[in-house]
Amino acid sequence: MQIEKSSRHPHIIGKFGEYLVCNWLSRSGFEVAIVDHTGLDLIAYNSKTKQRLGFTVKSRTRRSGTETTEVNIFSYRKRSNDCQKLEDACSAFGCEPWIAIYVETQDYADLYVTSLENYKSKYGKKGQALDTWKMSSKHILLYEQDEEVRHIKVDFRLGRWTW
Repeated sequence: MQIEKSSRHPHIIGKFGEYLVCNWLSRSGFEVAIVDHTGLDLIAYNSKTKQRLGFTVKSRTRRSGTETTEVNIFSYRKRSNDCQKLEDACSAFGCEPWIAIYVETQDYADLYVTSLENYKSKYGKKGQALDTWKMSSKHILLYEQDEEVRHIKVDFRLGRWTW
């Protein structure tokens, strides 16, 4: 089944990614709230560890042939510093900045979660107009070997779903 995106798909996939992250954080013992704040999508609190995490969530759908296309995380163009917006929001709410990247394709989806600190130290590039999450096989192997990157892979198996 080929992916055909509706006109509302970017909004829908964005919300889906946020709720998927909420689900897995909740399953891991966090209390989670979706927030509508510049730079910040979710706040999660773990009462056992006393961790309070603030997430920006980036969700994308990739059609066949574009599965390895990177995901834009932060823009630094003109007066837009998305990374600083996340850091400022997390400072205001007293939480550590984290990023979550959800990318789905026709047959599978990947959810990656890591701290902003880990991203910056290992994967970010200074002086670029964009920070991206690379989806090449080389980078996926790096993420799988990085103990600070949480990862969930979802396989889509269609039963009867044709229209």
